[in-house]
Amino acid sequence: MKNEISVKQRNNTKIIAKVGVLAAVATVLMLLEFPLWFAPSFYELDFSEVPVLIGTFALGPAAGIAIEFIKILINFVLNGTDTGGIGEMANFIVGCSFIVPAGYIYKHKKSFATAIIGLVAGTLALAAVGSMMNYYLLLPVYSKVYGAPIQAFIDMGNLINPAITDLKTLVLYAVVPFNLFKGIVVSSITLLLYKKISPILHR
Repeated sequence: MKNEISVKQRNNTKIIAKVGVLAAVATVLMLLEFPLWFAPSFYELDFSEVPVLIGTFALGPAAGIAIEFIKILINFVLNGTDTGGIGEMANFIVGCSFIVPAGYIYKHKKSFATAIIGLVAGTLALAAVGSMMNYYLLLPVYSKVYGAPIQAFIDMGNLINPAITDLKTLVLYAVVPFNLFKGIVVSSITLLLYKKISPILHR
């Protein structure tokens, strides 16, 4: 009995250590952002979800949620917040909308096919949840925080894409493509790296 408890404790310690390392890597990657040509400059792509997804596939959805939370928390501590934590909360929800469907589908049957199905489902969920968060929460909050009307964000989008004329078209032609592109790129990198990294995470 004691041996079983000792093994469980060691396994839990290993998982906690792996979650911590992956969260640290994700935090560093979160700082490396760059804009995309089809969206306003305040939408910047980073690759912080790659280690989160790798951890989700290797350790399970619960571990993925923990990595996502720690990543957001560390970034919050290091860089502070302009939104009273609302932006960070929204980022956490959007991140989880991506990794949780992917993780649960892959957990059901671990194969290359289910990994792709999970990543497609996660990407679609990311686009849907990200769009709703931007439309109903993030853009209105940032508008108040920075003292700028939402029209200012729309105008920035219009300079890139003339089809962007209001909040709905900003979300449709900037936010949705941005999140779909992010999901595809992050998923592709994860598929390339997972087999090489997963043996280390399964030790």
